[in-house]
Amino acid sequence: MTTVSARVKPAAGIRRPSHVIADSLTMLHRNLLHMVRYPGLSVFTIVGPVVILLLFVFVFGGTLGAGLPGVNATGGRAAYLAYVVPGILLITIAGTAGGTATTVSMDMTTGVTARFRTMAISRAAVLAGHVLGNAIQALIAVALVLGVGLLIGFRPTASPLEWMAAAGLLALVAYAISWLGVAMGMQAKSVETASNLPLILTLLPLLGSGFVPTESMPAGLAWFALYQPFTPFIETIRGLLLGTPLGTNPVFALGWCVATAFLGYAWSRAIYERKSVR
Repeated sequence: MTTVSARVKPAAGIRRPSHVIADSLTMLHRNLLHMVRYPGLSVFTIVGPVVILLLFVFVFGGTLGAGLPGVNATGGRAAYLAYVVPGILLITIAGTAGGTATTVSMDMTTGVTARFRTMAISRAAVLAGHVLGNAIQALIAVALVLGVGLLIGFRPTASPLEWMAAAGLLALVAYAISWLGVAMGMQAKSVETASNLPLILTLLPLLGSGFVPTESMPAGLAWFALYQPFTPFIETIRGLLLGTPLGTNPVFALGWCVATAFLGYAWSRAIYERKSVR
């Protein structure tokens, strides 16, 4: 009597969770190597926010700080430094999306992604490698920019637990923005235009509470600033690091992180399925 093995081979394209994790780590390693070998984009994501920080603090800080509630003219620059650093940290994360979009677009236009599509690699892992690599790059940039802020006089009052909460939120924001960066890079028609679409993300902290209080804006702009995602991100980081009132900002910040990550994942996965087989 012939016995038939009960082992059933998994269907093509279906990967076990352990394989997906292993593939994701492999793709992450690939993207980290690219970051080391081509440091230009990484340097720009750090230098740009540092220049903005120094410009706003030492050129505009005295005047802008004096306009903050409860601040006199003599303490304007120090007060504005404390106010603006959370916004600079978020603009640093937003700025990394342009580099991610560029590298993703390079993979799409040179046929690398199409090659991955034909290999026994989890489709989710190809995208996750870009996302995790960019999130790590963003957190490194945030740490360096924060270090510059500390060197020029930024003095947070956060407890160790509040520091951990702030770091966790920054990591979540970086993860969510990275998914959007991947999707935008896949959507771009060429490498040359890949970094254009993510520019809107770097403008949102400027149009939120990152540089001036929303109360000082015209009514229509104030409404937009209040309800766009970067304002709760900034206000939550500001509250955790400096002890300002948090209110419902942490709830909205977490909600925006989930919504942004889901949107970026769904968008990038749809484009990946459509373009990679061309």
